Amino acid sequence: MINLTEVNIKKKSGSPISPKGFFACGLHIGLYESKKDFGILYSDTPASCAAVYTQSHFQAAPIHVTKKSIEQAKKIQAVVVNSAIANACTGEEGMENALEMRDLTAEALSIKSEQVAVASTGVIGQQLDMEKIRNGCKSIKLSNQDQAGEDFQEAILTTDLVTKTSCYEVEIDGEKVTLAGTAKGSGMIHPNMATMLSFISTDANIESNDLQSVLKEVVDQSFNQITVDGETSTNDMVLVMANGQAKNERLSPSHSQWTHFKETMKLVCQDLAKQIAKDGEGATKLVEVIVEEAFNHEEARILSKKIIGSNLVKTAIFGEDANWGRIVSTIGYSDIQVEPSKCKVYIGDTLVFKDGVGQNDFEQELTDYLKNKEVLIKVQLGLGNGYAQAWGCDLTYDYVKINASYRT
Repeated sequence: MINLTEVNIKKKSGSPISPKGFFACGLHIGLYESKKDFGILYSDTPASCAAVYTQSHFQAAPIHVTKKSIEQAKKIQAVVVNSAIANACTGEEGMENALEMRDLTAEALSIKSEQVAVASTGVIGQQLDMEKIRNGCKSIKLSNQDQAGEDFQEAILTTDLVTKTSCYEVEIDGEKVTLAGTAKGSGMIHPNMATMLSFISTDANIESNDLQSVLKEVVDQSFNQITVDGETSTNDMVLVMANGQAKNERLSPSHSQWTHFKETMKLVCQDLAKQIAKDGEGATKLVEVIVEEAFNHEEARILSKKIIGSNLVKTAIFGEDANWGRIVSTIGYSDIQVEPSKCKVYIGDTLVFKDGVGQNDFEQELTDYLKNKEVLIKVQLGLGNGYAQAWGCDLTYDYVKINASYRT
């Protein structure tokens, strides 16, 4: 693991407009009754880009439009986002609306249509009110002031209670390179993408194909390791823009500081992933699962996601009940290699299971520990060097209330 101090990686306060050359805005155009619901993130020079998308068979119209833009242009300058309406399962009209949203944004910014990515989030099956979208595009006023970044972050939210942001600075070739991102996501969150959007900006100098390889790797270690409710949506996207304005030597796998850039990207994505899990609909606790000593990393990832996704584990955490049997049960039905006699389970720092049996005299200690807002479950399988982390939240009464009335 890289020592952040040794490679000069620093965490900062910031937003997606913190890297050089980025601007944003966030507006209320009436898709929601009162909150901001329309946003733009813009680079003043064309930016290398990379993206990963939902694995749903029902990908929303904006996903198809963004894929087309990236394939055509290779570099983009802007992403336009609306919340409230997902523009998913909306047929030919929905596709035409997503294309018009792209074209209107390009016209407003005086750039080519294929240099604009499009994203939407909200209710599935409803058509966009295009008159409101048109008015929004006419009202775009970009800024690189802090408030503009905050406005953009607010505009992408749906049932989220808080905005999510992360920003790091890393020194590469003697230049300060900034990576920053924001995300939305609260419900319908599950590994292999979720009802989440994330937009990451950097002033690093890197080509799109190398940026894509970094993004795919770090997404598997971050966004694909979270779950709130086991649901996956139609609109999920993580998009990265890199405009090269930091003036470092071009990054590639042969660059001596390639791993420094990759580690910084992972830190940004893991920060955002954890913030999504913490803000899960109705959640009261952030839960982290660490699996160590699995047969390999892939089996560690499988098990960590199984545990974090177990409704029985999640409800026990909500009830502040140290029911280690639910964790062991989940390990037992996971499709990985397990030798019960070698397995150890910890809740916090407390060993609750080893040698095939539960340990005693920890009830009061764990009763106090489970009152915390952040809970750690750690499993050691004793079979190899496989390691993974996953993040989620407890499952509460409020989750049912929120989703029972989502459209109203």
